Amino acid sequence: MKRLTIFALTAFALSAAPKPRARDLGVPFEGTAGELNAITDVAGVEVGETTLIRGDGELKVGQGPVRTGVTVILPRGKQSRDPVFAGWFSLNGNGEMTGTTWVEESGFLEGPIAITNTHSVGVVRDAMIGWEVRHNLLRGAFTLPVVAETNDGWLNDINGFHVKPEHVFQALDSASAGPVREGNVGGGTGMHCYDFKGGTGTSSRRLSAAAGNYTVGVLVQANFGRRKDLLVAGAPVGRELGCDKFACQGAARPRTGGREGSIIIVIATDAPLLATQLKRLARRAALGIARTGAMSGNGSGDIFIAFSTANAGADSADAVASVRILSNRRMDDLFEATVLATEEAVINAMVAAETMIGRDNHQTLALPHKELQQMLRKYGRLSESKSLP
Repeated sequence: MKRLTIFALTAFALSAAPKPRARDLGVPFEGTAGELNAITDVAGVEVGETTLIRGDGELKVGQGPVRTGVTVILPRGKQSRDPVFAGWFSLNGNGEMTGTTWVEESGFLEGPIAITNTHSVGVVRDAMIGWEVRHNLLRGAFTLPVVAETNDGWLNDINGFHVKPEHVFQALDSASAGPVREGNVGGGTGMHCYDFKGGTGTSSRRLSAAAGNYTVGVLVQANFGRRKDLLVAGAPVGRELGCDKFACQGAARPRTGGREGSIIIVIATDAPLLATQLKRLARRAALGIARTGAMSGNGSGDIFIAFSTANAGADSADAVASVRILSNRRMDDLFEATVLATEEAVINAMVAAETMIGRDNHQTLALPHKELQQMLRKYGRLSESKSLP
């Protein structure tokens, strides 16, 4: 192989010059974002990742090229084993999110969430158990980790099983409550979105005082969509920047059609919601990806999970626990926040992602920033106070 590079992109790597995000390019989004415009705006939430990039050229299964990784979300941080209320929803089930039968049954999420590639779910699940054992975080005799996936096999040696337990440990140990890296990082390293480069993206919304001052944060692993369907702030960017202008996938002979793919969405909030309400919140993520043009086809694995950091200790009481519950009549603002933050998280993933060449010289192009701005201006959607650096 021509080069050997392994990146462990965690909280320690944040000293690098920040990439522009969608708002920096003048993409207009509705709603008020939190300070970081990230899932970590919800107090207590930590995110970590390990990114694996190694090798070039011809695919040699077990050797590479490698374009993959793992992303972890810890609802109450690394030191806590206090469960959170949670609910999940599958918009289309051609994918995997382990542990959700117990989330559905119990109404609680009892540990971290991890997102990786399709063929690394098993090792990531086992490693998460090992990490909890090592740190004395098991709540009982066993645990049922939540691990989700999307398929990075176009760029990555997915059958080489390159994500190892130590990579999961590294992501968990380095998880941070600070800024979240986006694009070609963690589980999103080898992913596509609307036939441009995709990956990890995040966003948040802060509700008004009248609506409770609650925060909703979203993190996506975006690996879905057909180019022609892409909408950015309502503008038909995908049709304008079609496969005839920017190759959808490929090297010497790029594809001209498109793909469906998958998306995993994690939603966090500090609003005091029960599991049934969180399932309702998770459903609204579907409207967020619809605003970007998603159709959720037969081949999609579009799976969403939502949790609330409120009501600490609710699952620790021996008999009766007292909890606070937001009235269903007060949930509309949370629904809207979820939709808007999901939309922005997807576009943030695409804006941050860079062109990548992977196995067999397969290439996926980045969403071109200049042309994106031109299309937004054409349709009267560009915030003219913003410009490219």
